[in-house]
Amino acid sequence: MSALYTGCAVQLYVFLWLGATECVLLVVMAVDRYVAVCHPLQYTVIMNPRICLQLAILAWGVGLLQSLVQSPATLQLPFCSHRRVDDIVCEVPALIQAASADTTYNEIQMSMASIVLLVVPLVIILASYGAVAKAVLRIKSAAGQKKAFSTCISHLLVVSLFYGTVTAVYLQPKSRYAQEQGKFLTLFYAVATPSLNPLIYTLRNKEVKGALIRLVRRTWDSQNN
Repeated sequence: MSALYTGCAVQLYVFLWLGATECVLLVVMAVDRYVAVCHPLQYTVIMNPRICLQLAILAWGVGLLQSLVQSPATLQLPFCSHRRVDDIVCEVPALIQAASADTTYNEIQMSMASIVLLVVPLVIILASYGAVAKAVLRIKSAAGQKKAFSTCISHLLVVSLFYGTVTAVYLQPKSRYAQEQGKFLTLFYAVATPSLNPLIYTLRNKEVKGALIRLVRRTWDSQNN
């Protein structure tokens, strides 16, 4: 077994584990926002530390299970020694494209995993935020509405960035154009989205906003002096 194959296998296991875990975590965060906005008086009872720990374990467990199921099935495909993975990372769609055998079973498996980990979670997230929107619109004060929406906007942005790119990669039709487009989308959700997440979430903090504004002003002043 070559070092390249071993590296690709490790990357596939880790990539699937972290990706599936994030899918579940985003659902958990959406449910958390729903409880916080729609049932604020019961929030500490419903989302107690024990439940939060169990949900975190569930997310990581589901991600690990997904990786342990789909990675071996993908790596068992026969690959020609002269062929290369036509993508920036070793992930399931790219490896299926590089296989030199019938991949119908793997494609069905990938489609089922996509439905369970992408479509179903996205439906739950949208349903949660639909209920949140109804609850917020019932708030009479504009300040109250703004505060409620501010607790959700960062998560919605992350969901849009992540699901918008991942679903395009795993649910797109098999074609040369889709494959080329998938490289950019893979780069975006594998590198850009994780890099933007800390910035998106921390910008809700007033101190972080103030520090960022001061940094921009100092940079601007130094360039114009």
